[in-house]
Amino acid sequence: MLLHIPDVLTSDEVAGMRKQMDGAGWTDGRETVGPQGARVKRNLQLPQASPLRKALGDQVVAALGRHPLYHAAVLPLRTLSPRFNRYEGGGEYGFHIDGAVMAVDGEAHVRSDVSCTLFLADPEEYDGGELIISDLYGEHEVKLPAGDAIVYPSSSLHRVTPVTRGARIASFFWVQSLVRDDSARRLLLEMDTAIRKLSADGADQASILQLTGVYHNLLRRWAET
Repeated sequence: MLLHIPDVLTSDEVAGMRKQMDGAGWTDGRETVGPQGARVKRNLQLPQASPLRKALGDQVVAALGRHPLYHAAVLPLRTLSPRFNRYEGGGEYGFHIDGAVMAVDGEAHVRSDVSCTLFLADPEEYDGGELIISDLYGEHEVKLPAGDAIVYPSSSLHRVTPVTRGARIASFFWVQSLVRDDSARRLLLEMDTAIRKLSADGADQASILQLTGVYHNLLRRWAET
C-alpha cells in the first residue's frame, strides 16, 4: 500500500529541524549499506551515533504518534530509530530493495514491513530527487511538501533520482507492523476509514458497533506481537 500521510510535521517544526541540521556534520551515506547498496548510493546522512540524529528522530516518532492516519495505515509494532539524509550535487540512490531485518546500535531487530520517507524540503527547493517506487501497477513518482510523508511496502523496488539543483533533505525509517501482510493492512485501513466516516455522518450506532467488532476481530486474527 502506497499512501501519502500529510502534515506529520508543522512548518515551524520543519524549520526548527532544518535550522539544527544546517551546522551538522554529514557523512557518506554508503557507510550504512552493504556492498550492493554502496554501488548505487550517493548521498549524505547524519551519523547514526550523532546526538542530533537521536533528538530529531525522537521528534519524528513523537509527531507520528499524534497522527491517526499513520497509525491506522501502518499499525506500528516496532520502529527503527529514524535517520536523516541529504541529496545534492547529483546525489542519487539507484534501484534497490530495503533489507528484510534491521538493527542498529543495540536496538531490537525490526522486520521491515513498511518503509517511510518524511520530506523536510519543499519541492521547489530542489530539482530531481523524486522517490520512484515500482510495484505491480508500474512506477510511482513521489515528491511531497515538507512535513508530509509517504509509506510503502519495504518489499518494493525503489530509487531516488539525481538531485541537480538545491538539496533534498528527508527523514527515513522502517517499521515492523502488527500486521505483516500488506493487503491485510489495506483492508483494515479501508474498514477503519469507513467506520470513521459512518460515525461522522451519524449512522446507526448498532451497525457501527458491529463493523467495529469485525475490524477488531480481523486485527486479532492477523496481528503478530
